[in-house]
Parts: sequence; C-alpha cells; structure tokens
Amino acid sequence: MSVPTRSFAAPEDKQTEDVAKPDEGQTPSNAPWMKPLSRLASILGSMHFLRKLCGAEDANVWRDDMSKLIAAQAPNEADKRQLIASFNSGYRAFESTYRKCTAAARTAVNRYQTEGAVLAREIGSRYGT
Repeated sequence: MSVPTRSFAAPEDKQTEDVAKPDEGQTPSNAPWMKPLSRLASILGSMHFLRKLCGAEDANVWRDDMSKLIAAQAPNEADKRQLIASFNSGYRAFESTYRKCTAAARTAVNRYQTEGAVLAREIGSRYGT
C-alpha cells in the first residue's frame, strides 16, 4: 500500500498532505550525495517561500526546480520523501518567522541564491556523470 507524501506545494496551493513516514523496510540511502542534495532541497524551499513573500513574479521557479531535481535524480521512495521533507522544512523555517518582505528576507534570498549555486556546482562536479 502506498502512503501519500506531502506535496511540496505552498500551503495556499491547497495541495499539501501530511508528511508520511517511509514504509517499513524503506530507509533513506546513505549515499554521500544525499546530504548536499537535502541541503539544496531545503534552500529551494526557503527560496520558494521568500520569493513569494517578496512578490517575485518568478517565485514558483524554485518549486519547479525541486520537481526537476527529483525527476533528474529518480531517487528511491525513501530518498524522495527525505528530499521533499527538506524542501518543506526550508519553506516552513521562514514561514514561521516572516509575515512580510523585509530587508532581512531579501538578504536571506541573496545568501541562499549564492549557497544554492555553489552547492549545485559542487554536487554536479563531485557526483555528476
């Protein structure tokens, strides 16, 4: 039986479900690339929230990038759930703190863009084929 996972949609998209735990016997892999990929997923979630908060027209690009990341990686179900949970965690981290776009939110966007770009390059060069 398949257990639903939380969609990585914004709460206002009305497409979210509760985060499900992996089925018995399914645990995330210990692959070395999962840690940086999880961090990248968290950054994408944070960027999705912050850019929407600050009224960016391209705010959904971060959610779309998350979909592309999962499609490209084709992870097992447990790893997929871990990546989605990381995205959602990044989203919620700022959702619980920010109610309006501030200078600090814009600074966070700039820092996360830089960190995400570095991570993406490192993941690609270290683990890409």
